[in-house]
Amino acid sequence: MELTQKQMAVVERLVEAGFQPMEIAPFQRGVGIRKGECVALLGPVANGGLQLLVPVTFLIEGNLSVKVKRGKGEVFLWKGKELEATEERLRELEMFQGELAGILEVEGRQS
Repeated sequence: MELTQKQMAVVERLVEAGFQPMEIAPFQRGVGIRKGECVALLGPVANGGLQLLVPVTFLIEGNLSVKVKRGKGEVFLWKGKELEATEERLRELEMFQGELAGILEVEGRQS
């Protein structure tokens, strides 16, 4: 995905906050942003900024996982590989999402 100048400014703010851009195949129309093992896929919005395309999740072997119910709990899943959705991981994901949303919101208001 080619980024506009405004979108690059958002990515730069994310990097300054400790996020790392990454390519996530096959999502070529989005920008992957990670911090630790948490990841978000961002895409363009009408005002030239970026927004979440899918819910934030964890990376499993470098790929986006999906949270699913498994028995009495939940797991993050990618091609048969599982990562238990522990309270600690869910808190980490919530913090990641909150920090990301804060930066995207600030950028959206500056349009």
